[in-house]
Amino acid sequence: MKKHGKIWTLVYVAALTAFTAYTALNTFMIPTVYAVVDNESSTSVDTTTTNAADDSTVQVTTADTGTTTDTTTDTTTDTTDSSTTDTTTDSTATDDTSSSSTTTTDTSSAEAVTSSLSDATVVSEDTYSGDGVEITVTTYEWNNTQIYVADIIASSADCLKTAFAQSSYGKNVTATTSDIASSVDAVLAINGDYYGAQESGYVIRNGVLYRDTSSGDQEDLVIYSDGSFSIINESDVTAEELLADGAEQVLSFGPGLIEDGEISVTQNEEVGKAMSSNPRTAIGIVDDLHYVMVVADGRTSASEGLSLYELAEFMDSLGVQTAYNLDGGGSSTMYFKGEVINNPTTNGNTISERKVSDIVYVG
Repeated sequence: MKKHGKIWTLVYVAALTAFTAYTALNTFMIPTVYAVVDNESSTSVDTTTTNAADDSTVQVTTADTGTTTDTTTDTTTDTTDSSTTDTTTDSTATDDTSSSSTTTTDTSSAEAVTSSLSDATVVSEDTYSGDGVEITVTTYEWNNTQIYVADIIASSADCLKTAFAQSSYGKNVTATTSDIASSVDAVLAINGDYYGAQESGYVIRNGVLYRDTSSGDQEDLVIYSDGSFSIINESDVTAEELLADGAEQVLSFGPGLIEDGEISVTQNEEVGKAMSSNPRTAIGIVDDLHYVMVVADGRTSASEGLSLYELAEFMDSLGVQTAYNLDGGGSSTMYFKGEVINNPTTNGNTISERKVSDIVYVG
């Protein structure tokens, strides 16, 4: 009897180990495509499918094109980042997606905000003009950090778009920002919100609803069909209501940095184990059809990085009326005219691009 008992114990342990291993692989490594998206087609077919990641019914766009899934991943954990899971290279995205306690700062720092841009040193500048858009990319040195600012003046709201890695909506489906940008002929691109690392949070892209599961008090950026920006709380409105109101893009990372021309994060606002100085990515609107995309390098001797408040402070000095924090850390990448122009820091010590789920681009 004792011998049989030991055998059953071993069988139980082996089964438990196998289940645990599968769960970890499914969470961090196994790509799952829920829908293939034809970025170029204007005649797509809308169907309803079940999102296996969050068990909700969502609206997706399907296309006849195939997809190749890249299953190479690195699940090492960057312990300096916060609680957002990044399932591709660093297993933790840098910033605080779950923060819901954004508050308006004391306006006594207004003088420092006003002077931040004048204190920055211009390192270089490059321009692009064509297809109804004018882009000027300026590299600044500020607070021991290299900051790349793309100033965008568009003739139409259609210029601001998003794209998925491998033209596919799904979990752990990733590619580098430059590869995604190249696939859609983007002139300018930054990494997005890395929706694929999350089980919830609204996903609306190019006017199509892909995920409608709320993430509690999550702050989202809504980009409407007229090109205007708004920061909303998922507890206050459904994804379907946003779509009905004309939402073209909904990005779920956060927090919001500037609302109604006022900084909306505190100087001490960081969540989890996030360092105060990190690589950062953000997007903002100055005026009608006038946008900025901002990427700050960090975690190197050449560039320290920014806190959320410093990022908001810098963007405020650009005249931004609404600004929103996107995925950062090793994800932070800016692509312009066919090349990556910043220095992404995968794993915190290697200058290379981290693979991500999505991008925001001009093209």
